[in-house]
Amino acid sequence: MKNKDFNIPPIYAVLLAIVSVQCGAAIAKSLFPAIGAAGTASIRIGFSAVILLLAYRPNLRTITPRQWKMVIPYGLCLGAMNLVFYLAIERISIGLAVTLEFVGPLLVAIIGSKRLIDYCWVILAAIGIALIAPWTNEGVDLLGVLFALLAGALWATYIVLGGKVSQIMNDGQAVSTGMLFAAILILPFGFYENGLANLTPKLFGMGVALALLSSAIPFTLEMKALGQLPPRTFSILMSLEPAAASICAFIFLQEKLNLYEILAVFCVVIASAGSTLTAKR
Repeated sequence: MKNKDFNIPPIYAVLLAIVSVQCGAAIAKSLFPAIGAAGTASIRIGFSAVILLLAYRPNLRTITPRQWKMVIPYGLCLGAMNLVFYLAIERISIGLAVTLEFVGPLLVAIIGSKRLIDYCWVILAAIGIALIAPWTNEGVDLLGVLFALLAGALWATYIVLGGKVSQIMNDGQAVSTGMLFAAILILPFGFYENGLANLTPKLFGMGVALALLSSAIPFTLEMKALGQLPPRTFSILMSLEPAAASICAFIFLQEKLNLYEILAVFCVVIASAGSTLTAKR
């Protein structure tokens, strides 16, 4: 698979990545009772690494010391972000976890912005986040909230590192090599939790689907987009994540949207569309 054959426009690449990740999240949560959060993260990242390495076949010998210094932290951050997020949705709802996690990308968008119109879109996205988050729910697991916020910090770091890596490495080489180091970090947690010992052929197949939907496809799409979009534009586009998470939860988990969540969907969609339309060419 060569980079020149992968010509999806960056904005569409981000949107496809969002849909893919949230469909994968629904599959992931259904695996938790059988293999646990760490086991699910392990098969997701492990299968993704195998798929991407076979697809792109990166020549590790040609990677320069400068590239290694960037791609290793990128991969480790990628792995940690996924593990921590799964630990979060093991304890709280997917919609709440994604909403809290988005604090990271939102901060990237604010810090990187210099135009008033960009702040307007960020504020609108923030309103959507506030509406979609059940802050008044007294039964929310505090540890789950902390895991979600930590995942957000790792997500912000991933955006910054991904943008830098995409400037010095081929998209496919970067994401496949990064996923290799993500797997090295995550697999020990899966074995420690002993979730991988419970794999059946059915769970194995679901794990492959999870790897494709949640990692291999979206991270490749995001790496493509990060090489062409400013970090703040990418971050605001990712404000669709809470809305996509709620919609996928409704479709796959039969979670209904209340009035505030519907209003939140409108806010984040308008913010994302607005940021795209007003982005500097």
